[in-house]
Amino acid sequence: MTDPAFRADVLAGLRADPPAIPARWFYDRRGSELFERITDLPEYYPTRVETALLAEYGPAIAEAAGRGRAVIEFGSGSSAKTPHLLRAVAPAAYVPIDISGDFLRDSAAALGRDFPGLAVLPLEADFTRPLALPAEVADLPRLGFFPGSTIGNLDAAAAVDLLRAMAGTLGDGAMLLIGMDRVKSPAILIPAYDDAAGVTAAFNLNLLHRINRELEADVPVDAFAHEARWNDAAARIEMHLVARRDVAFTVAGQDFRIAEGGGIHTENSHKYGARDARLLLRAGGWTPVTEWTDAADQFALILAEARPRPIAP
Repeated sequence: MTDPAFRADVLAGLRADPPAIPARWFYDRRGSELFERITDLPEYYPTRVETALLAEYGPAIAEAAGRGRAVIEFGSGSSAKTPHLLRAVAPAAYVPIDISGDFLRDSAAALGRDFPGLAVLPLEADFTRPLALPAEVADLPRLGFFPGSTIGNLDAAAAVDLLRAMAGTLGDGAMLLIGMDRVKSPAILIPAYDDAAGVTAAFNLNLLHRINRELEADVPVDAFAHEARWNDAAARIEMHLVARRDVAFTVAGQDFRIAEGGGIHTENSHKYGARDARLLLRAGGWTPVTEWTDAADQFALILAEARPRPIAP
């Protein structure tokens, strides 16, 4: 069954000038599998650095956040980093949220086997939209977990909206542990999003395969090439699918054309200075409590608390 939101976003995105499709649609089962391969690539430092931070600072995170909370993970994927956090904070329950249902259920089952005494409550949902948490965690204090600098996929306004929505979902007094990637040299950033093995290229191009499969489309996938760019003014990596030649195709009965050299903007990954990150969190309704970074300051884990907004000023 075709997801009507996917259809609407693709058609609206292809009609936009320039064309752009939201990055959340990367994550069908194949896309999720490819992304997990990306996280193991030597060029892709974020997962490696963030996992090391969780392993090293788990006890400090537990001391600051408190044990026995329900851990709510937004965009859980394979939950590969999650065991480090769960071992440290000894949660009362774990709710992984992901848009890719089959992948989510497989990951949740594997985690349940590793933590047999833990209530694992998978929730198939788009966490960028309003959602209701399982009834089992209604009365538990909550720790949101949003790793991978996924917040960087959104522009500032959308990121603030999402953080506010998370605060609303988790409630006053909840905590949020969020990963945020730092600004650094393009010599490090570009290879992380355009690896030598071509896995990120396959991940990007898989979006076109998904469109063809689910939206009765005939996009000539081989006419497009993956491209990663550093946009210094916006402090972000951009991923594009660039047309190698003039192309014409149909999606869901609608005709589209893209000229050679034109393309489809498929992802942003914003990078943050330390002050930028704290300002973004405060704008989203979260008060930073403490943070942990690696020795090279490539990546940060920030713990923040949802507090009621002050009346004045």
